[in-house]
Amino acid sequence: MRLQLDSAEATDVLGQRMAQWRPPAAVIYLQGDLGAGKSTLARALLRSLGVQGAIRSPTYTLVERYPLFDGETPAGEAWHLDLYRIADAAELDFLGLDEAQVTVWLVEWPEKAGTGLPPPDLHVALETRGSGRGAVLEARTPVGEEWLRFLAADAQLQSLSVQKT
Repeated sequence: MRLQLDSAEATDVLGQRMAQWRPPAAVIYLQGDLGAGKSTLARALLRSLGVQGAIRSPTYTLVERYPLFDGETPAGEAWHLDLYRIADAAELDFLGLDEAQVTVWLVEWPEKAGTGLPPPDLHVALETRGSGRGAVLEARTPVGEEWLRFLAADAQLQSLSVQKT
């Protein structure tokens, strides 16, 4: 699925709609150059999942963890990782990643992890295009394929010039 995101607000809409249709457990890889909108998209998705308070960039901490709730009931954690600063996939061992707690993975610069992370359900490639951004969403698992079908049918995303790839 290809989208033209002409503004930061359009990137927020994509994050909101991804959160709306996300499966119970989801792994999202976010790729793109510096400034392509990876953190903007992650923030919009996290905010739409109900994360309150500051949503910090994990640029220096490498991982930020956010509790998720279904009403008042704890519903796991969302982990936002930024792997730009790691030099080797072996460094993931020092981050204390316990997959049992995670319901949503948002991984920036996933190519630096090698095979150290779960495979993505959805891969989102972002790029700057003029004053806006382009986004290409690709399903990588059966869960991701179903998720992408919901997103492709979403009227708000169709208004962002959706084209099937």
